[in-house]
Amino acid sequence: MALQQSSAAVRPALRPSASLLANMRGELARNTPFSEMSAQDLDFFLTRSAQRYFAPGEILVEPVNGIVQQLFFIRQGAVTSERGMTALSGGAFQYEAGDLFPVSATMARRAVTATYRATADTFVLALPCDAMWELAARSAVFADFMNRRVLRLLDLSRQALQADYSSQVLAAQSLERPLGEVASKTPVTCLAGTSLREALSAMHQRRIGSILVTSVSGVPEGILTRHDVLGRVTLAGVPLETCIGQIMVRPVHTLTDDHTAQDAVLLMSQYGVRHVPVTRDGVVVGMVSERDLFALQKLSLKQVSMSLRAAADVHALKMAARDIRQFARGLVAQGVQARQLTALISHLNDVLTERLLTIKAQQHAVDLTRVCWLALGSEGRSEQTISTDQDNALILRDGVGEEEHKAILAFAQDVNNALDACGYPLCKGGIMAGNADCCLTLGRWRERFSRWIQHGAPQDLLNASVYFDFRALAGDVSLAQALRAEVGAAAREMPRFLKQLAINALGHAAPLNWLGSIAVDDQGLVDLKLRGTAIVVDAARLYALAHGVTATSTRDRLMAAGPSIGLAAHEYEAWVGGFEFLQMLRLRVQLDAGSNPDQPNHVEVAALNDIDRRILKESFRVARSMQQRLQLDFER
Repeated sequence: MALQQSSAAVRPALRPSASLLANMRGELARNTPFSEMSAQDLDFFLTRSAQRYFAPGEILVEPVNGIVQQLFFIRQGAVTSERGMTALSGGAFQYEAGDLFPVSATMARRAVTATYRATADTFVLALPCDAMWELAARSAVFADFMNRRVLRLLDLSRQALQADYSSQVLAAQSLERPLGEVASKTPVTCLAGTSLREALSAMHQRRIGSILVTSVSGVPEGILTRHDVLGRVTLAGVPLETCIGQIMVRPVHTLTDDHTAQDAVLLMSQYGVRHVPVTRDGVVVGMVSERDLFALQKLSLKQVSMSLRAAADVHALKMAARDIRQFARGLVAQGVQARQLTALISHLNDVLTERLLTIKAQQHAVDLTRVCWLALGSEGRSEQTISTDQDNALILRDGVGEEEHKAILAFAQDVNNALDACGYPLCKGGIMAGNADCCLTLGRWRERFSRWIQHGAPQDLLNASVYFDFRALAGDVSLAQALRAEVGAAAREMPRFLKQLAINALGHAAPLNWLGSIAVDDQGLVDLKLRGTAIVVDAARLYALAHGVTATSTRDRLMAAGPSIGLAAHEYEAWVGGFEFLQMLRLRVQLDAGSNPDQPNHVEVAALNDIDRRILKESFRVARSMQQRLQLDFER
């Protein structure tokens, strides 16, 4: 293999020795896509490449060179791409050891649009484009990577994530969860003086397999199960008027809520019991059964949904809501993609909210057919992650009287507080249906959106980032449909408003420094929401409004608007891919039990593996390219 000490024309590649080829093959195979390619294809790449050295500041390739003649693989060092004057305003992007470039230009058989300059002592392998096309023809893995670079990196990241969370889920399935999380059911209890007839009737009516006997203060004294009835009551001929305290099983074996499900399994096996009361400070707080422990092994969407829909009160919803996080962890372990995962989380949150609305509407005597409950923000886009606060509103029918309006507002406030109790914190910005300015008639909402669109003050633009993503969740859906049609038409007819939205969307730049590497804060962290997903969400919303796209999810907006703005499929698919990686990384941070609850969207860049760090940087580059496109399309 030829070693060249300058950026002069590449000499023909030489056939390396067998030992050198083996060493180089091992080095190459540590990187994507070579890690999945055959040894023969790796040798093809190596024997047709030439090694070159570039000193710091030396140019590898630039637009004046014309059509790109070679693909570069960085063995050592770093290369920064600079796109004209954009480099002065954070427009550079840094490639590191293991990266291939310039992929887009070589695939399109065109000149590069940026200047690629070494920023350190840099060694590269230069593969002639003719050889690159030949390699793509013989290696499907290489061709797929070149055509779908961002998406392929996402696949590899997801595979690694799946393997990591699979082990965590297995740990959860090994019954290491505390009983305080498992024993979600409030046990049915009675006093020792209760008659057998009354106790058995309660078991039959509630379709339960046991009834716990406690003292007045809630201390467990005994238990009677359906299994005990045959031997202790029926065959023994005990009258049904007998007090349950005379035939109950005692002592009753209990565990505290700090014990694990594994402890419950062992206790059941040791004493041959099927039900274990769970106590806190000696008082019963729950009951765990054999069936509960088996259910831990497979938490399904149907199971979580059913528990939410069957909840009779806020306490039961609070207990059922805990399963959503566990379910999300299981989905990650199964390799579910970000868009499906956030959609499922949002769906379960919808189910919880719908059930809560039904419960509270009955308590407040509110007719849900006269209102429409709106999900806003990430919930409106069906893109909720684990750590999320409330964003909601209410549309009332025109002509609602003052008394009815007050009753509906009180109902909404109660719902907001109940959602907070279930783990969905109150919105710090006050964007909740229980606030008077978020609980309006259809006519008032029309006036409000019209004012935002026509005047476009800074606060209006902030509102646009939340309210314009509204989605009907419950009640009279036609109210939301009417508002959606009018808002979309008004926004398209107001270019000034769209321009101001674009300026607002450019307020937070993607976190890439002047060299093009990831810019972190003093703690080594980067905000994945503010500096990542929010950029893509804002751009997608803007293009959707400008092109009449009615979808609310970011992915659907980009897929629908991409062709309308003249993008090639691989370009807007890369936008989607970058967004979904950032979403998945946010979910990982939030699912990590050791994460900082005060910073649920911050990731420590140095702690990421090589693939995740590389795709994170690529995702930020994609976000920056979206902002550059916004400047071209709307800042004229």
